Amino acid sequence: MITVDKSIFINQPVEKVFAFISDPANDKEWQDGVISSEKTSDGPIGVGTTMRLVQKFMGREMDNTAQVTVYEPPNKMCFKTTSGPIEFEACTTCVAQDGGTQLMLHAEGEPGGFFKVAGPLVKGQLEKTLGSDLKNLKELLEK
Repeated sequence: MITVDKSIFINQPVEKVFAFISDPANDKEWQDGVISSEKTSDGPIGVGTTMRLVQKFMGREMDNTAQVTVYEPPNKMCFKTTSGPIEFEACTTCVAQDGGTQLMLHAEGEPGGFFKVAGPLVKGQLEKTLGSDLKNLKELLEK
């Protein structure tokens, strides 16, 4: 099992940060390697919403489907994969702090296939990628 925790302060209101990160249509703007990201179910985002994310990770293209498991605007959203090469769950928590937002990301998963063999490398690359993604998000939202 791989577990990664990252955190960053974004100088924007919690409502703005949460609205941006909870919309899959924005993923390409701040997440490295995202080829496409879309909501695949009808209606507004909430518990049970399904999504599809196609991204490059460690030189390989991954096609994942996921389902929202927790949705508590503007503070928390979690999802888990329902298909793809890495079974994982991720939770993003946004807390209002000092006029901005402290964003905390927790991800854990069990790699399969090629990624299982490369386990230790996967954790290091995931930490690097998520750290970079959060910096991209901060820069984008603080413009």
